[in-house]
Amino acid sequence: MGRAHEVRASSMAKTAAKKSTTNGRAAKEIYMAAKAGGGDPNANLALRAVIDKAKQNQVPVDVIQRAIKRATGGDAENYLANRYEAMGPGNTAIIIDALTSNVNRASASIKEVINKNHGNPEGKVAFMFKDASIFAFENKTVDEVLEGLLMHEVDVDDVVEEDGLIIVYAPFKSFAAVKKALDAIGVSNYLTSEQKMIPIDSYVQLSEEHKSQLQTLLNKLDDLEDVQNVYHNAII
Repeated sequence: MGRAHEVRASSMAKTAAKKSTTNGRAAKEIYMAAKAGGGDPNANLALRAVIDKAKQNQVPVDVIQRAIKRATGGDAENYLANRYEAMGPGNTAIIIDALTSNVNRASASIKEVINKNHGNPEGKVAFMFKDASIFAFENKTVDEVLEGLLMHEVDVDDVVEEDGLIIVYAPFKSFAAVKKALDAIGVSNYLTSEQKMIPIDSYVQLSEEHKSQLQTLLNKLDDLEDVQNVYHNAII
């Protein structure tokens, strides 16, 4: 199973996620980006990126606007970002990113879920992943995309075609530049357009029992309000 698997799996997970949870996570990301760099997405590329991600996940415009308004209106609330590493069923490597106003609550709830669902919250797995920017879309060829990216002089790691999708992998820091270049060559309907962690080597194949256990663990983590993103190296 190839790279298109992770793109489609990510898209399916977003569709199945609870809308209120998705909106809450997006609002926190937008708030933090606007708080750090201002509320104008044309001047704040980080804000533009999280707004694009929110729109991709069908977050309502009023949720986006309220988050920006709160951040630029002197709201005293703040969030802290924390990263947790764990081993899951079948020796799956898992990274959990949290964005929370209460670190103790987030840490305790995340570790409890892992412990109760065949995991080990003390696993050290960050070295098995790398940060990357990933874009996936249809109706273009690899040559067209490569030509457009070259014309705009942006840095990418790979452009591949798989299962009818064009998938662009780029350095984490190049997200905004690559997105701007792809927009300029006519890409508009992105299946995936995000910054995430991906395995450095390859995905692991699990038994049916371990697949079921891992899916339960991922669902439980997704229910936690402080969890922003979860990455793993298993095929499920």
